[in-house]
Amino acid sequence: MMQGRTLRVRLILSERGVGMLSLLHIENVAVVEKAEIAFGPGFNVLTGETGAGKSIVIDAIGAVLGGRVSRELVRTGAEYASITAVFADIPQLPWFEENGVDWEDELFLQRKITAEGKGSCRVNGAPISAGQLKALGEQLLNIHGQHEGTLLLEERYHLSYLDGFGSLDTLLTTYRTAYDEHRTIQKEYDTLQMDESEKARRIDTLEHQIEELETANLRPGEEEELREHRSLLANAGKLAEAVEGALVALYGDEDGSAGAIDLLGRADDQISYAASLSERFKPVAGDLSDARYRLEDTLEQLKDLRESLAFSPQELDELESRLALLRRLTRKYGGGETEMHLFLARCKEELDGLSYSANRAAKLEKQLAQTAKAVQDAGETLRSARQTAAADMEARIITELKDLSMPGVRFAVEFEAQAPDRTGVDFVSFVMSANAGEKLGKLSKIASGGELARIMLALKRVLAESETVSTMVFDEVDTGVSGIAAQRVGEKMSGLAGQKQVICVTHLPQIAALADGHYLISKSVSGERTYTQVGPLDHEGRKLELARLTGGENITEVSLLAANEQLEAAEQFKKSRKVK
Repeated sequence: MMQGRTLRVRLILSERGVGMLSLLHIENVAVVEKAEIAFGPGFNVLTGETGAGKSIVIDAIGAVLGGRVSRELVRTGAEYASITAVFADIPQLPWFEENGVDWEDELFLQRKITAEGKGSCRVNGAPISAGQLKALGEQLLNIHGQHEGTLLLEERYHLSYLDGFGSLDTLLTTYRTAYDEHRTIQKEYDTLQMDESEKARRIDTLEHQIEELETANLRPGEEEELREHRSLLANAGKLAEAVEGALVALYGDEDGSAGAIDLLGRADDQISYAASLSERFKPVAGDLSDARYRLEDTLEQLKDLRESLAFSPQELDELESRLALLRRLTRKYGGGETEMHLFLARCKEELDGLSYSANRAAKLEKQLAQTAKAVQDAGETLRSARQTAAADMEARIITELKDLSMPGVRFAVEFEAQAPDRTGVDFVSFVMSANAGEKLGKLSKIASGGELARIMLALKRVLAESETVSTMVFDEVDTGVSGIAAQRVGEKMSGLAGQKQVICVTHLPQIAALADGHYLISKSVSGERTYTQVGPLDHEGRKLELARLTGGENITEVSLLAANEQLEAAEQFKKSRKVK
């Protein structure tokens, strides 16, 4: 049965040329002990009582795509929470090569969070970071929640919506490159424009620092060498006494007592004579001769060491003075000799720049004029493209909103010239009039909650064509919508599902009736523990759920007949859409 369904899914996906979320497996996430949802292509709907756990499913999808998680996500008493998502027919995205993960058209994502808050992420079995998972997830699926209606009210986001609609990334990058170059030159120019007295003070400071560091004649590793030599000088008396004792032991003392070298020489002579008489003594004779030569070498080394221990008190004073200088410079400029050499190089570079600032400022002034023109030209090109995109967006969104039972709506993208910044040379805002005869105004002052939901849906419908993600998730974006408007929202989502896989959490029967796949999220209590279950609904199950969504617990024959009529009408709508 499952094999047949998978084959059908692959055939549909092949026709569309996109992938989709085919399976979501959840374990020990909040009140969900274990749940598995096999999503299909097209329009998937999740319904259930308030508090049943619909938001948990959306949170799980967000988590397995690299969203933020915490240990509060783990079910009480469980050691860990685990979420697995399977995406079917995924193209060979550049992400795989960039992150060293083998590509397969069936993609397995896994996120695990322990009760201690530790986590792990895997893609096709390969361990990756949450950041890498998030970067991949953004290319597979978009989640649109109720909060996006609030974001739509904030004008600072309007420009990004317009640029996304117009696919203006290339022009925006060109503009930002010109703008960043201009800003870099402007900063350097501003630095050169400091007043003359400040410049003179800075030159004096730099010249003093350069002279002080150059006079010090710093050498990498010098301080460590000096410390070692000071330690040697501090113990010179004891060292000399030890060396002298060793030399006496090797040479002998003034009383005529033989030293080690004399005794070893005698032993060598005797055994060498024995070796001339018998072959058996030759190995021992060789060892004694080697020992005699090595000891004589050691004697010469000790003599050299004795010479090196001879020093004058003045040498120690000079060494201490040098160490004091190095310590003072280290406190003043920080770091060791290598860091102070780098500081010296920076001082020279800055001094050179200040000394020739007049010539440099003249050159920068010319460059500023050139880059300012480049910024303005790129900004005007970007503005022209945005205005063209805005006209298209206005027409498209008005059409969408009229289809969503807002016949008197007017929607416009307003441009206001501004000083160039990284976004461009214009401030862009969306304005609208919800009813005929009213003036255009800011969305925050004009649109109601239901109108915002429809504007967001219209925007997503229009932007969907340029988005590369294959799956779109809507989390109760229909809040505040009812009646015919709810019917139109459902039809729009169903239409969007002709291009993308759509997963929608809703409480409206008008929307649920249009689903290609309907899943019920329910909650139960057993043994003083709460459990959430998720399961697909057949035709009869859908009738019951639609009747519940319409009339609550009071399900009657009439409400079931009405639910059945809704389902039949939805099927007719979907068939008519396919014919078109």
